[in-house]
Amino acid sequence: MSYVKSALLDEKGFVILDRYDQSADPQEWKDLEYVEWKSSGVTRFAPLASAKGEIEVNGFWNQEPPRTDKDGVWIESQVAKAPNLARRAQEPGANVGRCRVIELQPNSYSDALYNLHQDDNNRLNPDGSGWIVRGFFNLTDDADSCLVLREQRFDPSTEIRIPLPAGAQVIIDTQRFWHATWHPGSEPRYNLITSWECGSALDAYIEKYHGSNDHENPPLDQQVIDDGQASVQRRLAERATALADRDREHADQAEG
Repeated sequence: MSYVKSALLDEKGFVILDRYDQSADPQEWKDLEYVEWKSSGVTRFAPLASAKGEIEVNGFWNQEPPRTDKDGVWIESQVAKAPNLARRAQEPGANVGRCRVIELQPNSYSDALYNLHQDDNNRLNPDGSGWIVRGFFNLTDDADSCLVLREQRFDPSTEIRIPLPAGAQVIIDTQRFWHATWHPGSEPRYNLITSWECGSALDAYIEKYHGSNDHENPPLDQQVIDDGQASVQRRLAERATALADRDREHADQAEG
């Protein structure tokens, strides 16, 4: 299928924008209403835009009628509490799908590797329309944390680590990358995630904020990487065994 894509995003799958002066804004995320929703770690979400303007974060394709991650409906009660966050999400002028703040509890590098996942933003997206990508605006100051991106889930040579100080702004093709956040801090991390449709509006926004995909990973000891890889394989094997045991138990009960 042929989609409209932003050139820099199509090239490497991510774009880093100028840092935002997060200290100039109130901490609006503290006032939002959150719902329990497990993602890549121990998380909660506070939606600003959803499929029907309700405080829920389910995929648009799970709604009736099902649709792609576009044309989100802004939630008046949430936007009233976080007008600056809503303004930032709408600034590109691109079509917005889901928009929400994620709260992530501290985790380890191996946790992040275990939780690597690909999004399904473009399910039901019509051929010839704009490819859906996601903006990540870091709201808290998590300079020791980073977004972990991999083209191949189990291949550390494909890993990209993007640090997350306050005001970090990144756009990512999260359907292309396996991704999660490594957050070794002592307090929860808060991040604004917005689904945007690629096109001329998003291209102009990327240019305005000097978008670039030139990046060097911060250093990470090889032993940490090796230990993380081993931990993931062990946890996946344990999970497979537990699921097999559960299936056998259900089969035995059915036969009994």
